[in-house]
Amino acid sequence: MIVKAIAFANEKHAGQFRKGKQTPYILHVLEAGIIVSHIKYDEELIAAAILHDLVEDTEVTLETIAEEFGARVAELVATQTEDKSLSWHARKKHTVDTLPNAPFDVKLLTLADKLSNARSLYRDYLEVGDELWERFNMKDKQQQGMYYKGLVDGLAELAYLNEYQEFRSLVEKLFS
Repeated sequence: MIVKAIAFANEKHAGQFRKGKQTPYILHVLEAGIIVSHIKYDEELIAAAILHDLVEDTEVTLETIAEEFGARVAELVATQTEDKSLSWHARKKHTVDTLPNAPFDVKLLTLADKLSNARSLYRDYLEVGDELWERFNMKDKQQQGMYYKGLVDGLAELAYLNEYQEFRSLVEKLFS
């Protein structure tokens, strides 16, 4: 299932790159899958990490994911899919508000995605400083910081994990 998810994501994310970089987008979702695999070896969970951005960033639907990978993978991907019809603030507020009571696997997926993002943000921040925030729809560093600090709080149940500690540390470095 993992190899199939990698091939599927690679095909669907073809030609996509990280914001402001020429880094192929597939590397982000692969990193998320690797992070999950280091914490919990569950093929469906790892596949969901690899597929987590498909519905938001491609034409792939949750129905297609369910057909190809099963209902559980699609349900997990759905938890990571934002409603793009909502404003940035509304989407992020929903994530932060629902995260504390989310199941462990959903928290783990979120941690993997956001840790990968934070690593990338921090590397880029060291290169370009506050110019980094101009790459994003939400250019206000304080708003981004409030969101990431809300994620740290919402994921606090995972504080025993090294990956959580790394995420918390990166958020502090980026936004303190």
